Amino acid sequence: MAATKRMRNRSHPGDSLFRSMTRPVPRILGWTSIGLVVFATLFPFYWMIRTAFSNNRAMFSEPLSLLPVEPTLGPIRRVLGLATTEEAMAEGGSVGSIDFTQYLINSIIVCTLITVFQIMFSAMAAYAFALLEWRGRDTVFSIFLVALLVPGMFTLLPNFLLVRDLGLLNSYLGIALPAMFFSPFVVFFLRQFFLGVNRSFIEAAVIDGAGQWRIFSQVALPIVWPQIITISILQFIFYWNDYLWPLLVGRTEESTLLTVGLGIFRSQTPQGSPDWAGLMAGALIAAIPIFILVLVFGRRIVGSIQSSGVK
Repeated sequence: MAATKRMRNRSHPGDSLFRSMTRPVPRILGWTSIGLVVFATLFPFYWMIRTAFSNNRAMFSEPLSLLPVEPTLGPIRRVLGLATTEEAMAEGGSVGSIDFTQYLINSIIVCTLITVFQIMFSAMAAYAFALLEWRGRDTVFSIFLVALLVPGMFTLLPNFLLVRDLGLLNSYLGIALPAMFFSPFVVFFLRQFFLGVNRSFIEAAVIDGAGQWRIFSQVALPIVWPQIITISILQFIFYWNDYLWPLLVGRTEESTLLTVGLGIFRSQTPQGSPDWAGLMAGALIAAIPIFILVLVFGRRIVGSIQSSGVK
């Protein structure tokens, strides 16, 4: 029996060779899959850069070229309003112009207004749902989460009528108002972290005679401050890319956001041919602030989202 056991434990000379051949296969498949996903994610961004530095007239002569066709800064100059009509027509670009700087300022003001007020009020609601004891709290929170299931298209018309009746069309406040006081996702996100606050800190503050506002602002809020920063960045990016609502409410130069301005630029086309190079140049410039935010805070965003799913 001992001899039989030794024979079983003795490895066949071909076993090690078989393991060495088969073990890297899952790893190779995994890295290949990751590489394909990364390529599919980054290639559209690269293609946008390639188009933004191409000559719009010559670009269609080499549609499969991976490099800019007749590289030029003309598209960027057209978007920024620095190119003359003759230069734009020579490259087959749009002869119209948009106030890119004004639209950029409008987007920054509106997105900042929405983000600051929405995060502030949502943090208060999340604190109430997580740390305050009141009758029917969990029931109200469950009903509150139903708002996550309501598509934004359903509230578009009522919000437009409300903003119109308030006389806030073509204004920063009119664009920002529907999103300033309510975001079920933000409340749910922050509530997960408020639930993790050590209640002994709250009890100690109560013993010291602190009121609820002081407990919220000086005890609970500093603990979840990293998550506040994270959700603020996510919401800023979301409203930076919004198009339909700003298009309905803001129709003047003073209230047009950058996404709507790029749509206006696309409509100013020579002989019905879109200025794709200029449009991609505008999209590239508009994406730079968001790219910087994600580059600086990307790790914090991913870490906070993962933590919210674990709690």
